[in-house]
Amino acid sequence: MVYSRRSCFGLLLILSFVVVFAGCHRGVIEPGPARTLRVLTYNIHHGEGTDGVFDLERLAAVINDLSPDIVALQEVDRNTDRASGVDQAAVLGKLCDMHHVFGQAMPYQNGQYGEAILSRFPIEKVLVHPLPYATGQEPRAALEAHLDAPGIGPVIFVGTHLCHQSNATRAQQNKRLNQLLAREGGPPVVLAGDFNARPSSEPMSVLIEDGWVDAIAPRSRIDYVLIRAADPWRIKDVVIVDEPVASDHDPVLAVLEWQGD
Repeated sequence: MVYSRRSCFGLLLILSFVVVFAGCHRGVIEPGPARTLRVLTYNIHHGEGTDGVFDLERLAAVINDLSPDIVALQEVDRNTDRASGVDQAAVLGKLCDMHHVFGQAMPYQNGQYGEAILSRFPIEKVLVHPLPYATGQEPRAALEAHLDAPGIGPVIFVGTHLCHQSNATRAQQNKRLNQLLAREGGPPVVLAGDFNARPSSEPMSVLIEDGWVDAIAPRSRIDYVLIRAADPWRIKDVVIVDEPVASDHDPVLAVLEWQGD
């Protein structure tokens, strides 16, 4: 059979329509996204890199490259003289296109210093928990955010930064975290941050003995993502980026897959 140029063009149009329609149909029936939560913890050293430059765009690029769902940030300045009056959590939230909240650990240089959380999902409730510390030490806090993760449901995410001066104080702070986050039958809790303690140290033993699991092990140093042994997560992947300039800490990512109903 011989086709004219016009009839061939019409046949191509019909075939193109069929292909496009079939592609759209496949998109409708494909299963939804995996029930994963990409959790990042990152001590951003008040926005100052190891080169002495304050560069939030550089930090945001590091965060965006890891595509996290939720981020615990430590050493965050809000309106301080040191950070030129910048609300760092708000700027990073905008640069990363994520919701943001800030929790003060202490006043600092006409502003505030503490933790922040960035979240791809709306944050429904926020609590700031002061942690115990001794005279002469920096006050520390835990920032708690409640959110609803698609495919998983309600999740409680807590970011913290423990004392850098005393092992005994870190142990006391972890005991307080155990008290604050002891929930029977409630939503899963994910705890992340800079704990300033090695995996086998007394402060970390306080958490492990209370039923927390180190999702980063065996690569943990002092930055952790911790989950409850009773919560049905599977640790799908761990990524630690060797980034020596943007901050004096490396970003640590844990990909958690929800195995519950």
